[in-house]
Formats: sequence, structure tokens, C-alpha cells
Amino acid sequence: MAKTDWASAMKPLITKYKGKPHPLEYKNLYQLVVMVILSAQDSDKNINKLAPDFFKVFPDMKSLAKASEAELFKLISKVRNFGNKTKWLMELASKVKDDKNIPLTMEALTQLPGIGRKSANVIMRSAGVKAEGIIVDLHVVRVAPRIGIATGTDPKKIEKQIMEVIPEKDWGEIGMAISFLGREICRPTHPQHHDCPVSKSCAYFKSQH
Repeated sequence: MAKTDWASAMKPLITKYKGKPHPLEYKNLYQLVVMVILSAQDSDKNINKLAPDFFKVFPDMKSLAKASEAELFKLISKVRNFGNKTKWLMELASKVKDDKNIPLTMEALTQLPGIGRKSANVIMRSAGVKAEGIIVDLHVVRVAPRIGIATGTDPKKIEKQIMEVIPEKDWGEIGMAISFLGREICRPTHPQHHDCPVSKSCAYFKSQH
């Protein structure tokens, strides 16, 4: 069997979703960092709903640095794992202190509390800086093995596998593109093959036909 040329196969997908904003509705880098931390194991929809009230009280890193645990609890108690996230936000604000100090490299971002590789990749894509990795969220973990571009369920391993077959210039877009594909077209049940820009190369599609 011929090996799939993933760089070419994924081009139509990247073109379809290139530059499409992340579903978190943020207005600046500070808001994005806070919302990315809050959205771990929770839905973007839930975070979008409570974000406006949160940012009214804490409009920037300086104000967040003065926050008490009780004030934060009040605003994010509907967020999954809000106890840990409160600690992370307080620690983050005391470390970063000011919006202009928010780092934009993988190494510096992943040293901040509550930010792993996926979150760092999301922040870097939204900030428009050069990608150092690929966004692997829950949708990518489900869809990438289905397409056949990666195997397994470990996000770090999936990220590494995709980085090996996709040119570096496309790293910033490919993860989010696969994520949007999973959200909109490649649903867990009844994937919309006729709308899928990568069905020609998709292992799952081939296995069904």
C-alpha cells in the first residue's frame, strides 16, 4: 500500500479553516490566556458564557494579581475543577503581573500554571507567532487516528506524529483545522463524508467503502 502524502492530503483542510478564530470568544491576549486555563476539561460554550462577568471584575493581569480566592470562586464556581483553576490563575497573575509580560514561546508558556502544550499552542496560534507545535485537543485526539494521520490516544504522541508528516509552516493551522473538522463534519457518529475535504485520504472513509 502506498504511503499517504499527508502534507498534500491535508492541504484542502488547512485552506478550509485557515485563520478561523478559536471558539473561545476573547478580546485580547490576557483574556485568551485566562479562558484557555478555564476551558480545560470544560466546554468553550460554558467559558464564553461566564467570561464577560469575569472580565468586568478582572479586566487585566494587574487586577487579577490582587484577586482573592473567594472573589474568584464566586465568578468561576460553575467551571469544572474550579478549585485548582483558581489557584492557577492566582499563581499566574502573581508571576506575570502585567499583560505586556505574557510570554509567547512554548517553553515560557508551559512553565506557567495551568498551561500545557495544547493551551500554549492555542495561545501562540491566536497571537500569530511562529508555531512550535500542533494543537491537539479532544477533537484532534478522536479525529486524527480516524483519518489515519496518527495512532493512539496520547495527545503528546499524536502531536509528535503529526509534526513528523506535516511541514513546519503548517503547524500553526493543522491542529485547529482538524479540531474544526471534528466539531463540524467528522462527528463521532454519522460523519458527513460528502462535506469532508480529506475523505479521499481518510482511513475510516476507505474502510466504509
